[in-house]
Amino acid sequence: MLDPLSAITNAFTSFLFGKVETTRLPVRTSTGQAQAVYLPTAAPGLGDSGVIIGREVYSGKGYIYDPFQLYGQQLPAPHWLVLGESGNGKSALEKTYVLRQLRFRDRQVVVLDAQGEDGVGEWNLIAQQLDITPIRLDPMAALDGGIRLNPLDPSITTTGQLALLRTIIEVAMGRGLDERSGFALKVAHAYVNESVTDRQPVLTDIVEQLRHPEAESAESMNVDIDDVRAWGLDVALVLDRLVDGDLRGMFDGPTTAGIDLDAPLIVFDLSHIDRNSIAMPILMAIVGVWLEHTWIRPDRKKRIFLVEEAWHIINSPFVAQLFQRLLKFGRRLGLSFVAVVHHLSDVVDGAAAKEAAAILKMASTRTIYAQKADEARATGRVLGLPRWAVEIIPTLTPGIAVWDVNGNVQVVKHLITDAERPLVYTDRAMTEDGVIDRGPAPERAAADRAATARERYPDPDEVYGTTPRSTVA
Repeated sequence: MLDPLSAITNAFTSFLFGKVETTRLPVRTSTGQAQAVYLPTAAPGLGDSGVIIGREVYSGKGYIYDPFQLYGQQLPAPHWLVLGESGNGKSALEKTYVLRQLRFRDRQVVVLDAQGEDGVGEWNLIAQQLDITPIRLDPMAALDGGIRLNPLDPSITTTGQLALLRTIIEVAMGRGLDERSGFALKVAHAYVNESVTDRQPVLTDIVEQLRHPEAESAESMNVDIDDVRAWGLDVALVLDRLVDGDLRGMFDGPTTAGIDLDAPLIVFDLSHIDRNSIAMPILMAIVGVWLEHTWIRPDRKKRIFLVEEAWHIINSPFVAQLFQRLLKFGRRLGLSFVAVVHHLSDVVDGAAAKEAAAILKMASTRTIYAQKADEARATGRVLGLPRWAVEIIPTLTPGIAVWDVNGNVQVVKHLITDAERPLVYTDRAMTEDGVIDRGPAPERAAADRAATARERYPDPDEVYGTTPRSTVA
């Protein structure tokens, strides 16, 4: 309020000169200068140490991820689940991630390559670039001196061999072994290990012993020899498939010499195996146990185990249990398991729902590419994604995905360098090439859709500009 003297002065001035109003002159400026008025906000990243993935679409800043750097700080487990429809960039992400990880000297990668084109696996180009020969498991090639993996390899412990034999049989039979069949297998395995000393024991030895058990085996349990033979008959028939059936040649001989387990990249080419047959989960079981006992070692190396078409693992209760043990064991020795699947419903609604839930819970990192709306909602419920993320998943363009790193949810544009491009894109994936790298337009569209979704479904505890948090499944 003005004092009386000032009020009289203003009134006299207005009487003589009229009322004077101050007018602010317009100011012309650019958006680059005006942005200082409204400071930008962006979600916090995952740090600046690790592998560059691409750009976060809201802020445009680099997105860096490395499970080994984040483990114990932001990640309770280094395992990773990648989801999404075909043609949206999953394959490109996997390949560039592996290539960039291999630039670190203490990294080693094993890939189970279930995809294939032109008679070779999808990872064949990358293997050639690194001067590595893929381990091609092919029943026809195995008969002509191709690759063999021996489930009874001496490098696998006796306990591991028996566990592997049980898993193979249970996968093939679709049920667990009863006590009597398990006893017949146990005594046959023990006898073969004791009696075969001049060479590697092989599956043929187990089958022969199951068909013609030794009398000592029956006497030790005070049972009739004919009973032991009957108990082991079904087991012998299942193992005979690996010896003389459609999978013959791959597992019925000594492990092929020259497999380099010290190479930076080991590729198991499974592209010649029917992905819908029982052969695939049997292969997964054999390779998983073989790697557990021959590859994972306490040598301070950081190892990545990447599995294409991983629903073959998670959808079989017996194989899922085996890999669940591998994940728990490997975490202490620096193992990051990467599972790539198209649909979460392939595993959570399958026969191994309980085992699948346990494996999914261990995957603290989840990357979700575009999915149909119904699938996106189901994925969101299982993984505990915020509603704004679920809303935009069906609208994501190729190369852009929702990343959930232990509750840190961001939308990320994957970037591919010119040097990586010819190695990353197979003939099938070249159809993705025209849409994945279209410049910043898809990023802007994704950011706009995400912003709209977040306005419609705001998180109660979310502060504008911070990272949305989700509930870990």
